[in-house]
Amino acid sequence: MVKMKEQIPSWLELIQLDETDSTSNQLKLHTQVKEMTVLTAEYQTAGRGQRGNSWESERGANLAFSILTAPKGVNASHQFILSQAISLAILETLKDYHCDFRIKWPNDIYWHDKKMGGILIENELMGKRIDRCIIGIGLNINQKEFISNAPNPISLSQITGKRENREQILLALLNRFHAYLEQIAQGIIQPIIEDYHQALYRNDGFYPYRDEKGIFLARIDHVEPQGVICLKDEKGDFRYYAFKEIKTILKDIELPN
Repeated sequence: MVKMKEQIPSWLELIQLDETDSTSNQLKLHTQVKEMTVLTAEYQTAGRGQRGNSWESERGANLAFSILTAPKGVNASHQFILSQAISLAILETLKDYHCDFRIKWPNDIYWHDKKMGGILIENELMGKRIDRCIIGIGLNINQKEFISNAPNPISLSQITGKRENREQILLALLNRFHAYLEQIAQGIIQPIIEDYHQALYRNDGFYPYRDEKGIFLARIDHVEPQGVICLKDEKGDFRYYAFKEIKTILKDIELPN
């Protein structure tokens, strides 16, 4: 990745590596942090996704990075606002390049029925508040072929038909996320919650899901401050699910949430 020191804002510390096991693992070693410290890598040997999955990423083709921040004024019981904020920052940045991007609950980045990226968040608590937050992000930018058994990957380049500037995308989404952090620090969170709901994948009707009891049709009603999703089924009953408790059915594919 090209060095970008002349473009780096004062609130950002940017660390760029050629290869590491995991950008999030490396950031955990940092004891001091500016408003945001970001570590990028051209290649991760042990990149992680949700539920312990690995993340396929061609060397030098995509964005693999982690953000370390110490968010102000975020209560542990409302920590999902950070997930909503980074998801929206990514989504808004990608919409500069193409339309129809959505957020699949809790924080996967989708284009139509294809997955373009994912986010893994680890929070460290101090009492009832978030002390430090490490956000690991993988975005498929310029990869042309995917060889793993992932069911539905896609890259931005496959969508736009041209090679995209990874550095430009990274700085744009970091600026947007920093603005969201300032908004959260001021206690202005309701617009973030509302925008997140509007941006959710499949928020426009009834779709098939599977839980431990079987397949059912439901629509998204809302997402709780803790990140729990509330679905309303065809009978009008509300169903609440935490991470890993439900799967989205996409044609013949079951996508874990």
